[in-house]
Amino acid sequence: MTTLTQGANAALSGAVARISIDWSTSAGVIDASAYMLTGIGKVRGDSDMIFFNQPKDPQGSVEILSSGSGTAVFQVDTTKVPGAIEKIVFCLTIETPAKTMAAFNGMSMAVSAGGQSLSFEPDLKSAAEAALVLAELYKRNGEWKVRAVAQGFVGGLAPLARSFGIEVGAPLPTPAAAPPLPAQAQPVAPPQTLPPPAPAVAPPKPISLSKITLDKARPSVSLEKRGSSFGDISINLNWSSSGNTRFFGKPRPLDLDLGCLFELDDGLKGAVQALGNVFGNLHDRPYIQLDQDDRTGAIAAGETLRINGRHWPKIRRVALFAFIYEGAPNWRNTDGMVTITMPDQPPIEFAMRDGPNGLGFCGLALIENIGGTMKFTRVMDYFKSHREYDEHMGWGMRWKAGSK
Repeated sequence: MTTLTQGANAALSGAVARISIDWSTSAGVIDASAYMLTGIGKVRGDSDMIFFNQPKDPQGSVEILSSGSGTAVFQVDTTKVPGAIEKIVFCLTIETPAKTMAAFNGMSMAVSAGGQSLSFEPDLKSAAEAALVLAELYKRNGEWKVRAVAQGFVGGLAPLARSFGIEVGAPLPTPAAAPPLPAQAQPVAPPQTLPPPAPAVAPPKPISLSKITLDKARPSVSLEKRGSSFGDISINLNWSSSGNTRFFGKPRPLDLDLGCLFELDDGLKGAVQALGNVFGNLHDRPYIQLDQDDRTGAIAAGETLRINGRHWPKIRRVALFAFIYEGAPNWRNTDGMVTITMPDQPPIEFAMRDGPNGLGFCGLALIENIGGTMKFTRVMDYFKSHREYDEHMGWGMRWKAGSK
């Protein structure tokens, strides 16, 4: 692996590059974003910003595969990057108030492309800013290169986005109408036939940088569909395998699983989870599906449970959960983060870091169909088993031991 120093660059040896950024979560919460820039250092429009509310550009050339829980992973396919784009910058902004980048000294970045491996660890000991331009991919003479930047930026995500030409915030106020002329001075226009007024063109909608964190102060939120349906609802679980315990001197894998209980409008109840290989079905009952079983926490995308929002009227409620299938039940070491995303809605996220040791099952949240709206209520309580969680939520199902 080649180590880059600040300001150093290297040519990419492959068309597809993977950029992984890691930091300590004990210092606070960081948001990762990328910007696709033209030769003048500006975006062409809001679609050139890649972040938690917009995980990839329309061409699929830049995508954020995961973000949160101490890591962010981007993938760039340089063959799909539009010709007008000459640079892609990768940025980090601190979400935790009163923190600066100095608190995250020790963060690292790894770039892999083809058989090439590059690394960069910026010196942030004296960084007083709350945002960081960490690195960039840029095109020079038809060749893509990576440069280690590590330049601090004053302000949070909004001013950082504005610096690249992203429109953020409230629209400009409507200008006040001019005062009328005195009555005796008002001209009288002759009658005339005026052409029909041109249809009003709505100003571009500022990009939303908001997200919802469910915690004790704000345990629930209700969302209404925008359009004919909610679209696909994605519930992602990401965790770290760094907290694995050891068994006779060897690492013991930590297997954290995501799943749910469901109840449909016709009374059908069940579960979707890797345990028992009940992965569900997205297009038929129960309209919920688990994509994969991450056995180690090493898969960048983690595990994702999807709900088909087009069939939301057929779903009465869904109770999300996570449980430690293998490994010591130590939630602080898992550093787990759950993020719920859906089209045209701010993402909802909550962390699993404060669970008591010895209880390996975490009830995450309840999603209810309330008159067609979607109500999310944070549960964040810990149990010994599926059966205890079932009794707590009032599901009334029968349980027996299972394996996978």
